[in-house]
Parts: sequence; C-alpha cells; structure tokens
Amino acid sequence: MMRSAALLSVTLAGAAVFLSNGCSPAAKQEPAAKPNIVLIMADDLGWKELGCYGQQKIKTPNLDRLASQGMRFTNFYAGAPVCAPDRCTLMTGKHGGHAVVRNNFEVKPSVFGDTFGGQYPLPEGTVTIASLLKAQGYVTGAFGKWGLGGVGTSGDPLKQGFDRFFGYNCQRHAHNLYPRYLVDNDKQRFLEGNTRGLTGKHYAPQVIADEMLKFVRENKDRRFFVYYPTVLPHLALQAPEEYVARYRGKWPETPYNGKSYLPNPTPRATYAAMISFMDDQVGRLMALLDELGLADNTVVLFTSDNGTTLLKDQVDAEFFDSVGPLRGLKGSVYEGGIRVPLIARWPGRIQPGTVTDLPAAQYDIMATLCDILGIVPPADTDGISFLPTLLGRENEQERHEYLFWDFAGYGGQIAVRMGKWKAVRRNLKKNPDAPLELYNLEKDIGETTNVADQYPEIAAKMAKIMIEARKKPQEEKFRFWRYPEDERSTPGNAQ
Repeated sequence: MMRSAALLSVTLAGAAVFLSNGCSPAAKQEPAAKPNIVLIMADDLGWKELGCYGQQKIKTPNLDRLASQGMRFTNFYAGAPVCAPDRCTLMTGKHGGHAVVRNNFEVKPSVFGDTFGGQYPLPEGTVTIASLLKAQGYVTGAFGKWGLGGVGTSGDPLKQGFDRFFGYNCQRHAHNLYPRYLVDNDKQRFLEGNTRGLTGKHYAPQVIADEMLKFVRENKDRRFFVYYPTVLPHLALQAPEEYVARYRGKWPETPYNGKSYLPNPTPRATYAAMISFMDDQVGRLMALLDELGLADNTVVLFTSDNGTTLLKDQVDAEFFDSVGPLRGLKGSVYEGGIRVPLIARWPGRIQPGTVTDLPAAQYDIMATLCDILGIVPPADTDGISFLPTLLGRENEQERHEYLFWDFAGYGGQIAVRMGKWKAVRRNLKKNPDAPLELYNLEKDIGETTNVADQYPEIAAKMAKIMIEARKKPQEEKFRFWRYPEDERSTPGNAQ
C-alpha cells in the first residue's frame, strides 16, 4: 500500500493553509516559520506504563503533563515488536512488508576493535526523516540508541541525515547503562570510572540526556530536529540510587540472579526507577524549551519502540499491569507487543487534553512531519499523515485501509489490522501453512477468541493482504514466507 503524492494532496493543502494564516484561506502568503521537531522514543516501554495511560505504580508526572498539554493516541502502533525493524519503519516510513530491516541482526566487529559492531545497516541512499528535514534546512541530532548500522557503514547515522550523533550505536552495547564508552559522532568518548558493571561513575542515560540538551541550547536560533531514542527502560536493570530509593521497600521483591543480564536485588524498584528517570529527562527537555522561548514553535512526539520486555524474571509486566488487557509482550505481533503510547504536543495547534482512537503507526510519522512542513513524502512510503487529527479536523483525516506487520523474528510472524479486525499468523518459518487467527478488537481487545471460522470472507481477505502487502527483502536472513512474486504463492489456509 505505497503512498503517492496524490493521496496526501488534501492533507498537504490543509497544512499549508493552517501554517500560512492560522486556518484562514490565504493563497500566496508566506507560511509561518517551520517548527522545531522533537521525536522521543522510549525503549521497551509498555502501552500502560505511563500514568496518562493508566499506570498506577510508576510515577511519570512530566509525561502525564505533556499529554495534558496535547493529544494522546490510544490506537497507535510500533512498526515491529523489537528494536531494529521498528526503528527502520520509523525512520523510513515503510511498513514491515516493504522495509529493508525486518528483524534484529548484529554485525561484528566494530571499527573500535570490540564486538559492538552495530546492526544490519540501512543502505546508502535511504531517505530517512533526518535526511528529509536536513534538506529543509534543519540541523539534525540523534541522542540515544541507533541500531540501524555501525560507525562507518552505510547505516551510520552521520550518513543517514544526522549532523550529530551521541549514544549507543549498537543495540547490544546498550545492554549496560554504565558502559566504558559512548559513541560521539564517529569516535569513542570514554566514561572514566565505568567498568560495564552494575554501577559506575557515569550513568549513560544521564550523559546522553545532557548532550541532547546541550544540542538544543546550541541550536536555539536554528530550526532543529532532535531524535531522542532513549535506552530506557530496556534491560539491564540499572538506575541511579536516588531513583531506586523512591521505590525501594514499596513492594515485595524477588532478586534477579543475572542469568541473561546483570543481577539486581530489587528488580521492581529498579524498573520503576528507570521509567521515572526517563520521565525526568523529558521534563528537563520541556523546561529547556520553555526557558529558551521555543515551546510554542516546537512539535514534540513521544512514543515507544515496542511493548514491555518478555523477560518476566526481570520485569514483572503482570505486577505493573504494563500492557493492561492486551495479549503478548515484546517480540509478539499480538497487541501487547506492538501497541504503544503516542503523545503529541504543539501549543496553539493541538488542543490540550485531547484523545484520539485513530489507528496509526510509526511509519505514519514521516508523512505527518512532511505534511507539517508542506512537502511531499517519498512516493514509495506507506505512511498517511495524521496531521488533520492533530489539528482537530477528523473529517479531513485519510485512514489506512489496513495496518501491516511483517516480522522475521520469533519464528516469523505477520499481522494485519483492518478496522476492528486483527489477523495474525505465527511460526511461519517452521509451518508456512500456519492457520490464520482472526480477532474482533472492538469486542476482544485481549485477542482471546479466534473467530476465523465465523467470518471466513474476512479471514480470506486478510490472508490475501498478508501476501500482497509484502515484497521480498534484499537479504535472505529476513525472508521467511511467501511473496506475490513466488510462483507457489497462494492465499493460504484462512482457517
């Protein structure tokens, strides 16, 4: 379902009118100054782990305030249920069936001589959100976890539209929050006193946030794009003592013994502390925008890359009610693995305290930002701008025929959402004829009752979409099921 310029013409026209004269028709007038863009993405934050989404145990006052000042989406989705493929859909505006990266895949070694080489790189010439905004005169900076190509590769953020990068290039490097070094553009910045242990002298999320705020301050007189893919609350369980102390003793604890990540004596308190720390960094950023007089001309978006981690011995998703009634966690194309928060704030444009149930996905963000700027997104992308919804013009909002997920990990999974209907196929690597599951999300948000037998026509339509919406990826490692160009392709068994 590639998008063309024609499909966005109504929305683009609406945006141009809005930006030109406060919603009044004003042909040939110069538009107002293009806004700064801040895109914040949490790492493994569940759909219900913020107070504004119903979280009861973990305190997130700054993000709750951000939601009260803007719009909160209740039917928003990640592009994939794990890190790298989701970041690819976000940056390129393509759903999983068209994206280059469809699973996590690590490349070793790094140019620094260690094992943190990075993930499968975006190809040279990829059009990203950053490259589009840079072409519009924005200074661009990324601060946090990249995961789309190591230093010096074609996927290096400095080769994908970013003027500045600071943080973790490799996802596995980010599995420790007291690392020996962080990547500073294309060099190492060593953190004295850190040994990659449970604690250290420099908490990397703090160092990264400080660098991000420095970038904003240094570029306050320019149009900027800040991409802040924070590493929190992804494992390992590590947080500064002052944050852990906020929660220590509140709940019973079962110490984690360190089987897959570093051990931790108070996993519940530490996990809550990590989310509260992230919330405070968002608060610092919002305060800086206010201090510099930039808040009114800055679009802020906050989301998460996928659902809560599935490692229950470290993160007790049931205890925190992390995904509410949703089924599944990280790694799953059921709702709990892909439905995520989205908060949008743009003072004077987005009505404060509003909520929308518009189904949308992270691959819509590129189209939305292009719409705000009055430019046309690439024709080979899948996104639809949700700017009309942000501006309270729901009657002008174009809607997806369907949302689509193609995920080569965890056995090979495909999902389609079409209106109230959700279809899932799993374990396709081992069983190409795996049955299609069909759910009515209006009646069954927890995806507990498969109704494919009751609605065979809808199931058959979903099965057809599951093949026709996919193109063969460039790399064999991301191929796991049928494609339209395969001679053997059939709609498959819808039952």
